[in-house]
Amino acid sequence: MAGDRPDPPRGRDARLRGAADRHRPAGRDQALLTSVARPVVVRAADGELIDAAGVAHLFKLTGGRLGLERFEVPPLTVGAGPHVHGSHDEYFYVLAGALTLTTDDGEVTLGAGDLAAAPRGSLHGYRNASADTTATALCLYTPPGYEQYFRDVHAAAAEGAEVTPELLAELRSRYDTESR
Repeated sequence: MAGDRPDPPRGRDARLRGAADRHRPAGRDQALLTSVARPVVVRAADGELIDAAGVAHLFKLTGGRLGLERFEVPPLTVGAGPHVHGSHDEYFYVLAGALTLTTDDGEVTLGAGDLAAAPRGSLHGYRNASADTTATALCLYTPPGYEQYFRDVHAAAAEGAEVTPELLAELRSRYDTESR
């Protein structure tokens, strides 16, 4: 019935409210995906940029149901040594360049357009074996939360800690992840 709802805002108030509802920046502490059925738009330049041991991670969505990041691995750089997650799945989609994925079955190279799934409990790691091309990919986490690991790596490096395999293993262990 028409009398059951208040009149919607009109004019400038309606435009501002509508824009705020549709376009929300990706913030560190903001859960962007919730149980409320509402589209979320994250612009190309928006997100939380974290440099974790030489790999740039741009988190586009966090909280709610999933975490999504775009990351860049410079030439001849290990993005993540072999490890196993106990509480979340990861999906890697290569946008440009190539990533060499390490699994229990050996190594496989993923090129632009290739997708790899690393379900919880599966061994995986990745590196950019190219001598001259940066690899760019998306990583989807379900459920979200592992992005805090990258914040921890960044914070440790910013405080002057040497980023060693031992430090990474200790930080990973906080998030039900075991280095191998």
